[in-house]
Amino acid sequence: MLKHLMAAALAVLPGWAMADPVPSDWTAVLDEARGQTVYWNAWGGSSTTNDFIAWVGRRVAEDHGVTLEHVKLSNTADAVARVLAEKQAGQDSGGAIDLIWINGPNFAAMKDAGLLFGPFAEQLPNWALVDVAGKPVQADFTVPTDGMESPWATAQVVFMYDTADMEPLADMDALLAWARANPGRFTYPQPPDFLGTTFLKQALYGVLDDPSVLLAPVDAADYDAVTAPLWAFLDALTPNLWRQGKAYPQTGPRQIQLLADDEVSLAISFSPGEASTAIANGQLPDTVRTFVPDGGTIGNASFVAIPYNASAKAGAMVVANFLMSAEAQARALDPAYLGYGTVLDVAALPGDQRALFDGIDLGVATLSPDDLGPALPEPHPSWMTRIEADWIDRYGVAD
Repeated sequence: MLKHLMAAALAVLPGWAMADPVPSDWTAVLDEARGQTVYWNAWGGSSTTNDFIAWVGRRVAEDHGVTLEHVKLSNTADAVARVLAEKQAGQDSGGAIDLIWINGPNFAAMKDAGLLFGPFAEQLPNWALVDVAGKPVQADFTVPTDGMESPWATAQVVFMYDTADMEPLADMDALLAWARANPGRFTYPQPPDFLGTTFLKQALYGVLDDPSVLLAPVDAADYDAVTAPLWAFLDALTPNLWRQGKAYPQTGPRQIQLLADDEVSLAISFSPGEASTAIANGQLPDTVRTFVPDGGTIGNASFVAIPYNASAKAGAMVVANFLMSAEAQARALDPAYLGYGTVLDVAALPGDQRALFDGIDLGVATLSPDDLGPALPEPHPSWMTRIEADWIDRYGVAD
């Protein structure tokens, strides 16, 4: 009782702050988390993703008394800017953001600026279930995570295509030839949308003889020479895009709608199960399938991170831990709900947890792991930032 009274007193005294929860003391984390509200800033552009996050909220409320509020973002950089502004204002506790769905340059920026709580991820109980050897869960766009963010899904680039209109394409040269023969039937989301920028990186992989240069920071290479084949490819492709490249879909879901409306025949996705999910939901015709070009496609993991000044660090860790549970991972894998790749080593799970994955129908349009093939590593985040800015200068159109 005395301990609790002292803690309560310190919490209200000016200049005093409660100590951060210790991730390895899980019982204490659970006790502190009960009753907390976690504000999860996460992309809100997909109804299936939003529904999944709402389900996570129901489950952590049932099991742990944590309230989860989904703060829907169109751009993760907005959340990063909010945390940075709070730090610059000296708000080192009581921050507005408790959890962020984050990747790549945004994670690198927060890590470099000291805006993250942790390390915490590898001390969460469900980390023991994660496939550390086989999944990209300890590096984010080549940047070591160092336990400062927790994985909750894996993804790999695929191309969705309508079999009524076309066959799979072997490489970027084949894509360009097909686009010239079928003008207006392909597009990609407008950068800086992450999926549009992903297409640029995938195209860069496809036109380079030696893509290993992409794994080092951009300033370690001759940028103009490395990217010249990309701009030549895009110069040839752009006039043959939907609306002659004078307009682009703003998001991935808008791109899928173009495919559903038969305005395009080909679209990019970062989720191997997205087409199957869209078919199951009636959003795409059942003639849609997926392919990967020869040489493989970019793959990565999705992570959540906790800002250094989060108000509900314990609750945020409870949510991060639940996202790595077999229950949450099996639901996310199921294309009836989400169709995201799992971060777990399913074969190594205890029998009752492994059973949650048995019988999941990956869907008519989802490639098998063998057909999907190995994932190419994400380029260093500095490449994404530079190429995105140059694309906007060269090809960008008004919103």
